[in-house]
Amino acid sequence: MKEITASMAGTVLNVFVNSGDAIRLGQEVIMLESMKMEIPIESSGEGVVKEVKVNVGDFVNEGDTLIVLV
Repeated sequence: MKEITASMAGTVLNVFVNSGDAIRLGQEVIMLESMKMEIPIESSGEGVVKEVKVNVGDFVNEGDTLIVLV
């Protein structure tokens, strides 16, 4: 099982994928806002989204799991 994690602390602005979606390496999956900057989170691998663990408006810390892939 692979996970996509937050590269820095911030607020979730947008989630671009849903459970069951196939994603590719480098695909933008989440947009975070940190210090008034938009930070795109890209997939570090390929797979199918098993679970999206965050919602728009959630605050996440660096290293938190955002998405689980199978």
